[in-house]
Amino acid sequence: MRLPFAIHFAAATFASCVLFAPFAAAHNIPNDVTVQAFFRPEGSHLRLLVRVPLAAMRDVEFPSRGPGYLDFERIGSILPDAVNLWIAGALEIYEDGARLPRPSVLESRVSLPSDQSFATYEGALAHIRGPRLTNATSVVWDQVLLDTVLEYPIHSDRARFSIHSELARLGLRTVTVLRFLTPGGAIRAFEFTGDPGVVQLDPRWHQAALRFVKLGFMHILDGTDHLLFLLCLVIPFRRFGALIPIVTAFTVAHSITLIASAYDFAPAALWFPPLIETLIACSIVYMALENIVGGATVHRRWMIAFGFGLVHGFGFSFALKETLQFAGSHLLTSLLGFNIGVELGQLLVLAFLVPALEFLFRRVVAERMGTIILSALVAHTGWHWMIDRAATLRQFRFVWPTIDAAMLATALRVLMVAVLLAGLLWAARAALRDYAERKKTESSGGQPSGGEQPST
Repeated sequence: MRLPFAIHFAAATFASCVLFAPFAAAHNIPNDVTVQAFFRPEGSHLRLLVRVPLAAMRDVEFPSRGPGYLDFERIGSILPDAVNLWIAGALEIYEDGARLPRPSVLESRVSLPSDQSFATYEGALAHIRGPRLTNATSVVWDQVLLDTVLEYPIHSDRARFSIHSELARLGLRTVTVLRFLTPGGAIRAFEFTGDPGVVQLDPRWHQAALRFVKLGFMHILDGTDHLLFLLCLVIPFRRFGALIPIVTAFTVAHSITLIASAYDFAPAALWFPPLIETLIACSIVYMALENIVGGATVHRRWMIAFGFGLVHGFGFSFALKETLQFAGSHLLTSLLGFNIGVELGQLLVLAFLVPALEFLFRRVVAERMGTIILSALVAHTGWHWMIDRAATLRQFRFVWPTIDAAMLATALRVLMVAVLLAGLLWAARAALRDYAERKKTESSGGQPSGGEQPST
């Protein structure tokens, strides 16, 4: 009795695998999904044009004909349900902070991958409203695109809009390319991966500043190389009074190159980012070795921190390259906000490092021995980074720029920035020298330097 039951069970299991294997494979999560969208407020309504691969519409059984080709005569009634399930339900649109109601699906259609109508808003809208594909076209369901028009009721097209996209669930890696068409005719392009949270399409200055303050704060805490460089700065000087000019010089320097890079003063060559990453590793090694050798003074250290800060500023700019799109029309405000966030992160790190090092050198190990041990560990890490990044840098071929009017204009701008930096460095050095002499005079009881007694 048991043998026939086992045979029937095995046969049923095999038949289920054979029959439902194609269906299960058809509903696998796609690896890479690209979403194209146009966002345009017009009068009392907002139109959102969206294009996604139909393969991302899982848990929807599309009608087929013949050997698995899409049946375009029956698919029209199913597309709105797929749009509501996978697109409209994954988008939250806000007008002046108030969430808009669920949209109406005005149009939806299937398009071939070769279609280029989403290059412009007008072309995409005309295509979606145009003739539909017929059964004369033989194509399977996971090789086509789904285009749709969503409409939201709004109070004014001059309001401030924001969007929270949860389309990341469409694929393992979802990239959304969104173009915001303002009533004035300007186009602002956004490109983000996954779920970026609430994106202000036309942010006010304080919204942009707050976003970049948070970004700068988190970046300095996540940047291991910047933290190690900061550790090297702190080890010999564990008093906040001595650290103020050093950290300030580092902050001013990286702010200068960060802003310069955002305004396209930095080289655009492919070898420039790996060069900067290599120099950052070199700065860590140098600072660690200087701590081991000893003899670092505040006057020398702040100048070195300023020089290496210029390099680290370019490193910060690489992290901002993909997020400056969220600054709107407040580029400078966002850059300053990012610098403020970096400074706040540095202060938090210093508030932890200074007492931790003080406790370590008083209770655990002697100051000189502890300085050598910590700096050696940092130098070891930085050395490996430097070797690995230098190997990456060698893969790029350096090409001398062509000498023309554009290159000369760029060289002139760089020269002007260099002269400005030299002037700031000279002024800061003179101010610190005067301050040191004044403190020395005050500490000697008003006596002139050199030990001479004032005449009576």
